[in-house]
Amino acid sequence: MLTPQQIEARLERVLLTVQKPGRYVGGEYNATHKDWDAIQTKVAFLFPDIYDIGVSNVGMKILYDQINQRDDALAERAFLPWLDFEEVMRENEIPLYALESKHPLADFDIIGITIPYETLYTNTLNALDLSGIPLRTADRGPEHPLIIAGGHTCTNPEPMWPFIDAYVVGEGEEVIHDIVDVVQKHKLSLREGLQPDEAISSIVGETATSQKHAPRRDMLKKLAQIPGVYVPSLYEVRYMDDDTVAEVIPLVEEAPKRILKRIVAKLPPPPTNFIVPNIKIVHNRATVEVMRGCTRGCRFCHAGFTTRPVRERSVDEVLEAAEKAIESTGFEEVSFLSLSSSDYTGIAELVDRVSERFPDEKLSISLPSLRIESVSLDLMEGLKKRRSAGFTLAPEAATERMRRIINKFITDEQLLETATEIYKRGWTTIKLYFMIGHPSETIEDVQAIADLSKKVLAAGRHTVGGKAKLNLSVGTFAPKPQTAFQWVSVDTFEQINEKQDLLKKELGRGIKLSWTEPEDTVIESFLSRGDRRLSDVIYTAWENGAKFDAWGDQRRYDTWMDAFAEHDLDPTFYTHRQRRVDEIFPWEHISTAVHKKFIFEDYKQSLEGEI
Repeated sequence: MLTPQQIEARLERVLLTVQKPGRYVGGEYNATHKDWDAIQTKVAFLFPDIYDIGVSNVGMKILYDQINQRDDALAERAFLPWLDFEEVMRENEIPLYALESKHPLADFDIIGITIPYETLYTNTLNALDLSGIPLRTADRGPEHPLIIAGGHTCTNPEPMWPFIDAYVVGEGEEVIHDIVDVVQKHKLSLREGLQPDEAISSIVGETATSQKHAPRRDMLKKLAQIPGVYVPSLYEVRYMDDDTVAEVIPLVEEAPKRILKRIVAKLPPPPTNFIVPNIKIVHNRATVEVMRGCTRGCRFCHAGFTTRPVRERSVDEVLEAAEKAIESTGFEEVSFLSLSSSDYTGIAELVDRVSERFPDEKLSISLPSLRIESVSLDLMEGLKKRRSAGFTLAPEAATERMRRIINKFITDEQLLETATEIYKRGWTTIKLYFMIGHPSETIEDVQAIADLSKKVLAAGRHTVGGKAKLNLSVGTFAPKPQTAFQWVSVDTFEQINEKQDLLKKELGRGIKLSWTEPEDTVIESFLSRGDRRLSDVIYTAWENGAKFDAWGDQRRYDTWMDAFAEHDLDPTFYTHRQRRVDEIFPWEHISTAVHKKFIFEDYKQSLEGEI
């Protein structure tokens, strides 16, 4: 493996031959640099997409800050190269490296991979391959880093089970320290010549039971005893004749039957010393999380189910964090993050106090998620003083019947009144989020989206004239694990195309329409509710060129279908199949602290149109 000095020398020769070399050089303002040789434990946080997207990931910022507060550990960052630089790296034998020290990822003790959405699975394999680290847990020895994954996809970790040593289920601020402590004690025992536990039989095949792998197995068993940590290689899955899951069996006594997600009871102080990127990125601003969790209970919303319970930071704490972040970075925009920013109890006071604190500065405020029913006139007035980039609302459905099914009940009148007040206060463009493909949706429900959107635009033109514009984003519903709709099927290609064609036909001048390609919905659907057998499909798809699946121009749907065929699996089993009410799901042993019985009762209420 190359040294950091050798990597830097090779980078000097090749960086000017690729797009945006600033992605790969590091040295950003506020990055943390520690003495590598003086630090006991080295952690690399990897976001398996390009720098432009990953550097603004909030979870990664939080964990980077947490580890670097320790005197005995350091945290550095890595991102996946774009296609041009990947080719250069492979040609010049440059391994994937961390930006701060230029150490190869293989030099670190722990690699923490943030996987917020399923279409990063092939990128994750690509990142491990570029790092020179064996892709499968069974092939790793004591000389390899511990591979840990976290993020929303970990509520169903099974499709990636052979590639990840351990998953963090839930929130990471506390559990990351527990993991570091276990790794440190394990390394100390190896240095002192202590023998690891021998009381484990076959876990992941004959290779893993060899003497070479015994120390690593011992560490994995210790990790499995940390609340919220799932070690997939310590479990076996058995299937029924209809290919559904029969049971998930722990193979060792250290592995709990059910892994309960880790919950941070009180949110710690948010990070404020944000890294200032070298290039333009997707969200170039200061961010402060004001609230975690959501009270709304939308039945389709994965985050709404899996981030419970609701916890808020005080207005004083949020304001202090915003001040520190702006001072330390020079950003001219601050985003107050939550699943529902307008539901934060102190939101109007916070916006007013930001205006008072920065009276003469051009500081804009971004509230990325606003509920129509909780956007008050006071909040609009406050935002008017600190004009955010836009005003986004998410009605999701356009008929009373559909709103009752998804548990998001607002009236057309509420939406039109709110939109009118927004236009009155100087915004000329509103963005609306709708979703097609909800359970039992009809073509009339889709027509209602077009009709209601036209009414919103008409209200805007009545208020501000021809300047009024409306942006419409229409996603397609992909059922998610651990939600009330985990039992339902996803729309077929024919259904999706029919609904999208209607909207394209109906919506014309003044309304800008964007939508999700059907192939993207299908890929997301089979990955999100897949079982362990899907791991072979993911590996084969990656091996045959699938990566950057979230990028429309890079998606290779046929490659995925070929991979299913190679392994004699039917993708419709995971997508277009309605689940039995008594079905055992692949993620049954993973608990988000919302009981399956409660989720099923919520699902039954949706069938009856109950809020």
